Amino acid sequence: MKRILLFLVTNIAVLLVLGVTANVLCVLVAGTSLEQAIGPEYANLAVFAFVYGVLGAFVSLLLSKPIAKFSCRAKTIDGTEGEAERWLVQTVEDLARRANVKTPEVAIYPGAANAFATGAFKNAALVAVSTDIMRQMSKEELRAVLGHEMSHVANGDMVTLTLVQGVLNAFVIFFSRAVAHILASSGGNDRRRSSGASYYFVAMALQMVLGILASLVVFAFSRKREYAADAGSAKLLGSPSPMIAALRRLGNLRPGVLPDSLKAMGIADGKSKTSIWATHPSLDDRISALQNLDMASYL
Repeated sequence: MKRILLFLVTNIAVLLVLGVTANVLCVLVAGTSLEQAIGPEYANLAVFAFVYGVLGAFVSLLLSKPIAKFSCRAKTIDGTEGEAERWLVQTVEDLARRANVKTPEVAIYPGAANAFATGAFKNAALVAVSTDIMRQMSKEELRAVLGHEMSHVANGDMVTLTLVQGVLNAFVIFFSRAVAHILASSGGNDRRRSSGASYYFVAMALQMVLGILASLVVFAFSRKREYAADAGSAKLLGSPSPMIAALRRLGNLRPGVLPDSLKAMGIADGKSKTSIWATHPSLDDRISALQNLDMASYL
């Protein structure tokens, strides 16, 4: 609930900052306030950016579990299906107790080696592993992977990432349309009458450019949370060694590709080098971070 409240407050704050920034830029560039440049549409635009950014992020978050199950063909298990499934459920239950959260739903999905966590609330989450990662990893390595995903859940990373995305959505919507309106409305009456097409062209172009820049911010945040989840796994297991072993094992496998909505919460994205376009740091960088981890601060 605190994170959802923070989500709303942050979006409101961002829109206020956007309004002030836009006014300053408009005065410096055009010598007039934004309200004078685009009139009452400015207020409508602010409301639209806020509602669309928040609503879109909230809907995707609330539907994250059923969408994940459908897109990955994941089947929820309760431990009665077999010995491997029973161990998986019991391990998640143990890690949930250690992380002080309610046990999430546990699921298995067919595919190459990967795992993910999702859900709108940390006490009503979903943790899923692929059939291949269960076959290819030892129990100690798989337990470390589950610890990584449980750390995502305990840290509320799904909500926080949605918060970041919602704020950036509002930013992109607001500025792409505000700037397009100002540019299309400048000039004489003849130019204004023929500015409809240019408005949509500029708005679409700006939305693409700003959308790419916003994605870089999301990717950077996601990489930071991966380091934190690795450290969280080390804390839950009492040592970074199992997580290091799991990452090394992943380096010898071909990680499965998850849907875009789940990539940030997967255990790996399959890229060999850390990149500004990646949701995850490279496995080597993650291993190095774990090797340099000060466990005394966690224990």
